[in-house]
Amino acid sequence: MSWSTNDYRYLTPMELHFAKWHGTGNDFIVVDDRMGFFPAEEKVVRRMCDRHFGIGSDGLILIQASRQAGTDFHMEFFNPDASRSFCGNGSRCAFAAWSRMNGDASVATFTATDGVHRGTWHNGEVAITLRDVGAVHRRAELVDQIDNGSPHELVWVADPAAVDIMQEGPRRRYAPEHAPGGTNVNFLAVRDGAVWMRTYERGVEAETLSCGTGVVAAALSALARGQVQAPVRVHAPGGSLVVEAQRTAAGGYQGVRLLGPVAHVFQGTIDL
Repeated sequence: MSWSTNDYRYLTPMELHFAKWHGTGNDFIVVDDRMGFFPAEEKVVRRMCDRHFGIGSDGLILIQASRQAGTDFHMEFFNPDASRSFCGNGSRCAFAAWSRMNGDASVATFTATDGVHRGTWHNGEVAITLRDVGAVHRRAELVDQIDNGSPHELVWVADPAAVDIMQEGPRRRYAPEHAPGGTNVNFLAVRDGAVWMRTYERGVEAETLSCGTGVVAAALSALARGQVQAPVRVHAPGGSLVVEAQRTAAGGYQGVRLLGPVAHVFQGTIDL
């Protein structure tokens, strides 16, 4: 079934069309809000993202009209708790959805909460650019901190699969040094030249199968520690992605790009 603007029309003030997309298991509700009619209220976002009483997702994406000259659209992203942030996999899904709405366009420039990004198709997968990272902050022997549009604590462990993530994740996510907004927490290791990781995601307040900004942060942490070489293959529970980046003379990273698969899952309507 084709996916067009008409699939996202507002049927009545209480009924809304949406689509469900995922990027390596990181799943999102996508709404065409280019007319700006979506009621972006906390209770609406929470209900739509609720896996028992709503559609269920790791976040809600609004594709909105361009807010900046020279860009094609704006992506507004909500976590399931209705907080707003940048989202890497969400951006990849947003570009893919916008592309489908625009005749399978191969490239787009769009804004998000942290600035301007570029999305492209690459051999059936989606790549997006992320902002430069000024530094990888070493907080402890096995802990780094990176902000690449979303804050991430990178914890190096012997085996990410062995971590009690629902105990360790909240403890680190709400640690005083991360107040007031908290942080995402990634547990990672390198095996066979690739990074393997798991993520406790703020706003979701649980483990997610993948986290795009977390994948990028994990790759940059591994590069900074000399564990891997770019491009970096990163394996999350929901699948694998590739991160490209170049080291700057100041010790940061530029030319950051995240590449991986996306999929349209289904579409439907919800009564608001």
